[in-house]
Amino acid sequence: MKILFLGGTRFIGPHAVKRLAEAGHEVAVFNRGINPSAASLPQGVVSITGDRARLGEYRGIFRSFAPDVVIDLFPYTEADARLLTETFQDIAGRVVAISSCDVYQAFGRVNKIESGPITIEPLTEQSPLCEKRYPFRGAGPDREFYDKVLVEQGVMGQQSLPGTILRLPMVYGPYDYQHRVYPYLQQMRDERPYILLEEGFASWRWARGYVEDIAHAIYLVATDDRAKNQIYHVAEESCLSMREWIERIGVAYGWEGKVITAPSVELPTEYDLQIETKQHIQLDSAKIRRELGYTEQATAEESMQRTIAWESDHPPENILRGIDYSIEDKVAAKLGV
Repeated sequence: MKILFLGGTRFIGPHAVKRLAEAGHEVAVFNRGINPSAASLPQGVVSITGDRARLGEYRGIFRSFAPDVVIDLFPYTEADARLLTETFQDIAGRVVAISSCDVYQAFGRVNKIESGPITIEPLTEQSPLCEKRYPFRGAGPDREFYDKVLVEQGVMGQQSLPGTILRLPMVYGPYDYQHRVYPYLQQMRDERPYILLEEGFASWRWARGYVEDIAHAIYLVATDDRAKNQIYHVAEESCLSMREWIERIGVAYGWEGKVITAPSVELPTEYDLQIETKQHIQLDSAKIRRELGYTEQATAEESMQRTIAWESDHPPENILRGIDYSIEDKVAAKLGV
């Protein structure tokens, strides 16, 4: 098959490109060419430089490549979805849009922008979606029109160009520019005897996925015709609490400390993340496992060890040296730790 990626050189993209290229597919990557590539493209992968906002201007190049499937890694707005479908309407056989679990009403409740009762059961692909449009408006110019619900509707609403949606959890692993593991890893590297969490946050559960497993899921939905006109979740079957997540990092790193908790009234304001921690984000991934045969490609231990190795070699640029741990020490002393 011929696969065209829109994006593909930052975090998830390099892993997915590699997965498809190694499987023998003909792959091309369209990107601006200004973002430092997380990894060099595999041999034989075609690189096309261009502006995502002017996608239609490259129709001639795209038509020459003649992709069977187009994978859009970063469709953020309704306009992105419209441009995607208009550009590839008579060029590609299908489009795959990478979405996320923030489309759900439950996610809106976590961020206190959606009302309604707390959802206890794991979310399925049919769970209620956010009713509030442009949920992150005001959070910055790049998020003014961010709305994955509208993106999905735009992609799935084209009869002549079949679409597939893959909703992702929190993704971690090599090339993670958000360094989701590092804040806790740094404390372990500083040989801290404990890591302090607000007690509600410690019990909050959030679905996660290792980046190489996510790449495998992208490979499956792109190459299996059964994914046409379908929406899928992908996530680890075990949805860990924040305490369990940190403990998992600790086991892989060999940390001998422990996680301690305290109620928000006993902690400084920076420990209160202003989220509804009673609303967990647990994703039921049974559909992609049942229909497409998805399974994790790495064990939980392997995925965390690879992540720690990469994070240790590539710490964030704004890493803090000499962190003031006095607050933790005072709380620990009060708790008798």
